[in-house]
Amino acid sequence: MSTSPTMWDVAHAAGVSQATVSLVLRGQGGTRVSAQTAQRVRDTAKAIGYRGNATARALRDGVAEMVGFIGDQVASAPFAGRIVEGAQDRAWQDDQLLLVANTGGSDEIERAAVAQMLSHQVRRVVYASMYNRPVDVPAELREIEIVVLNAIDPTGEVWSVSPDEVAGGRDAVTHLVEHGHRRIAMINIETLESGLPAALGRHEGYRLALADAGIAYDESVVRFGGGGTPHGYALTHELMALPAPPTAIFCANDRTAWGAYQALAELGLRVPEDVSVVGFDNQDVLAPFMRPALTTMNLPFREMGWTATDLLLTGNATRTPANAGARAVTLRCELVVRESVAEPRSTS
Repeated sequence: MSTSPTMWDVAHAAGVSQATVSLVLRGQGGTRVSAQTAQRVRDTAKAIGYRGNATARALRDGVAEMVGFIGDQVASAPFAGRIVEGAQDRAWQDDQLLLVANTGGSDEIERAAVAQMLSHQVRRVVYASMYNRPVDVPAELREIEIVVLNAIDPTGEVWSVSPDEVAGGRDAVTHLVEHGHRRIAMINIETLESGLPAALGRHEGYRLALADAGIAYDESVVRFGGGGTPHGYALTHELMALPAPPTAIFCANDRTAWGAYQALAELGLRVPEDVSVVGFDNQDVLAPFMRPALTTMNLPFREMGWTATDLLLTGNATRTPANAGARAVTLRCELVVRESVAEPRSTS
């Protein structure tokens, strides 16, 4: 009768000690095992079909072979699949399952999800937000290993993984500058007083790109909306009614850009021949299908999910004392060039 491969079989095939295999497969290798050796152990275990006894390990170590994933809109947000896919792919590298809970923003459901995960000995959790914002991490989760995803922990006690909003805004506006635009407007998704990281960061990137090009910041061409299509529509009408209207508009999300498209069409102006437009988010149900297709910044959702889970599984998601300084990873957003940007129309 055939028997399942054991940890000793993995050690023999990989040419390492059983202790090394145990450390790697339990995610506790850290600096004691090189990255190359750890990968060899994982590859060998997968190749020979090794599957550990999850129940026994949970009883022995008090930790289940699962990574929890709690999010406020992970089942319905347009980008949710990519975040979960990245987290799941990284978890699976260590033969861990991803246990996903969608709270829909309900505090009651969130409390129930946390309680259920803790009762099943889940001791590593990704705490995700639909959009980049400060979040209050539940007290119960602060007792285990946790990484905040697409959000910021204001206390700085736990690791956070989020997009580099400043660099994203800078790259978006630089793209317009490189096409010869000097009169560049911005329609933001919130006021700066809101403290929303995306609004603050993308605005700061806008200012930096202008400064890089020697263009003075002009608050008369900066507008603050609410991130929806109606805001982009109304504020674009305002901008184009100025005595010196912009030749390009940087919209801080794609829904705002869609509103800008509608306003420009209503005014008899063409994108990009008359006005260039750049968005942010790269919503795959919107940006590629706008006419012309929208040039925008891609949020690295899959990479963020992967990175947050990697921090947990490599043992690097250690907490710090309050006010010791935030531990944050920011990932670069990629410019997706489509058809909505051209050189400004000559006025001569």
